[in-house]
Amino acid sequence: MKQTMDKGAENRDTCRLDLGPESLPETWLEKLMRFTPASIALAAVLTTVSSMGLSQRPDNQISPQSIEWQKAGETARKAGNLQGATDALESALAVDPRNRVAYVELAEVARAQGLQGKAIRLYKEALLLDPTDVAALAGQGEAMMEKGAVARAKEVLAQAQKLCKADCAPVGQLAAAIQKGPPAVAMTSKDAVPSPQGETTEQP
Repeated sequence: MKQTMDKGAENRDTCRLDLGPESLPETWLEKLMRFTPASIALAAVLTTVSSMGLSQRPDNQISPQSIEWQKAGETARKAGNLQGATDALESALAVDPRNRVAYVELAEVARAQGLQGKAIRLYKEALLLDPTDVAALAGQGEAMMEKGAVARAKEVLAQAQKLCKADCAPVGQLAAAIQKGPPAVAMTSKDAVPSPQGETTEQP
């Protein structure tokens, strides 16, 4: 009996020694270490694709609730209720940050409040969603003119003229604003015409 048990143990040891490293099954840790890097890479790719798809989502896929808030804000702005317009448009963006029109409308409100710097930033947000948005680009140029940044406004006009294919009314408005010139209070030292120096008035 003892000899039989010794032989069985010897056979098990022999089998264990005969099994090389390639024959041993992978442990769960080895599998995890082998597949985790690829899984992380795949997850990163999927996340990137998902975010790209979100940023490129067309306007007809914007949340309906966001569009309702946006239209309410536009109505309030046209009625002169700037605070109500701001609240509605900010709600539209809270529901769906991809609502490009809401950014443009909110920029219009900021301009009406005399906050040209804020308006320029809001137009920029709209252009990040769609760099070909001529209305946003022209609006940004007008806000720059109101701020006194004539040179930058002219650069924006050139970009808008290149992009304009159909409705060029916003581009025409920007061109007219540049032709008219900035408000007197917005003239910066760079844009203003310097007064002659060293001139003396002749005494009779």
